[in-house]
Amino acid sequence: MYQNDAEMLFPARVIPCLRYLRGESWQELVEEVCEQPEKSVDALAFSLLMIRLAGCLTCHSDSYRAMQGCTTCARQTVSRFKGTDSEMLQEYVQARVEVDSYMLRVAEPTNV
Repeated sequence: MYQNDAEMLFPARVIPCLRYLRGESWQELVEEVCEQPEKSVDALAFSLLMIRLAGCLTCHSDSYRAMQGCTTCARQTVSRFKGTDSEMLQEYVQARVEVDSYMLRVAEPTNV
């Protein structure tokens, strides 16, 4: 069964749907990320956060999560996160550091 809301990894188009699922600091983060282009470090870091929290790397086309679609899965993931908003924001900060570090490594010229 094909679900047209299921993708291989967390899609940035779902980010706005997550805005009101947690507290004020979460809402502010989602709003900030939504203002950025999809390829910005902030948006990529948010996607990395969601990929880790939702377990996107273990999702496959015939899994229950894929059949629900990415939007439903992401909403459930954020709603069911057992930690505090502060802990989730710290996970985002860590993901942002990793994405930023990766982008800097890729952008460095290599000596050939």
